[in-house]
Amino acid sequence: MTASVSPDLSVNVAGIALKNPIIAASGTFGYGVEFADVVHLAKLGGFVVKGLSREPMIGNPPPRLWETPAGMLNAIGLQNIGAPAFLQEKLPRLRELKDAVVITNVFGYTREDYERTVEILNEGEGIAAYELNVSCPNTQHGGLQFGSDPRSLDEVVTTVRRVARRPLIVKLSPNVTSIAQMAYVAQEAGADALSLVNTFTAMAIDPETRKPRIANVTAGLSGPAIKPIAVRMVYDASHAVKIPVIGMGGISTPADVIEFMLAGAAAVEIGTASYWDPCATEKVVDGLYQWCRDHHVARIADFVGGMLLE
Repeated sequence: MTASVSPDLSVNVAGIALKNPIIAASGTFGYGVEFADVVHLAKLGGFVVKGLSREPMIGNPPPRLWETPAGMLNAIGLQNIGAPAFLQEKLPRLRELKDAVVITNVFGYTREDYERTVEILNEGEGIAAYELNVSCPNTQHGGLQFGSDPRSLDEVVTTVRRVARRPLIVKLSPNVTSIAQMAYVAQEAGADALSLVNTFTAMAIDPETRKPRIANVTAGLSGPAIKPIAVRMVYDASHAVKIPVIGMGGISTPADVIEFMLAGAAAVEIGTASYWDPCATEKVVDGLYQWCRDHHVARIADFVGGMLLE
């Protein structure tokens, strides 16, 4: 291939055609409409709206964010307007964006919460897929996270699969003993794709006041600090399943995207980078195109799982 030929950045995830592998991650991109004036949303492969529940939630008290030397702590508490309001207030505006791929993130504290939220969203037009956040406490099992217990994970994915009218992406928690096991459980329960990793449980304390930096005490760590662990987990998960894996964790450059794809990711999500640069996702798309031209890459999908061991 010569540098004058345009690289093909398109990928396919669970039957969803993406013009490129760059997806804006949930919780860092609002409902998408908030970024419409600064980012060409249709230029992205897609974007995941902030987590939606069956009813509105106010989230955790502040402070809820803290910048670390190589990342960020957050304990937003899944604040959102609720699935019904999303359909009425946000989705009509998103449908006006031509060629934008909209994925809705869903969470709940019981299987019934997940089920009902997806049933509500089934009625909305213009949603490409559902991403299940299984890092929420399962109140039916003593507060244990759905994503940290194989039985609970199987139950919630099976429940949602029965009612979901769209492809189902399960967003796995990294706070587990074996990410490969959880990936396999999600696949067997009916997931069409996986996304990983979510944030790592962490905390920070102010030595002067002796108080936690985050009102919730513990929070989720994201950003560059977690990238090497996330790459390893994507590698482990992609070798345990046959369904596509979407990788995330500290991605901010085209080289980061290639690294995750070589580890086995069919696409990637960019989150924390959007906090320090709202245009980060679009810039990575442009940079990825140029990276492929410079490296004479004809088709980026050929990179998936292409790490060389010799």
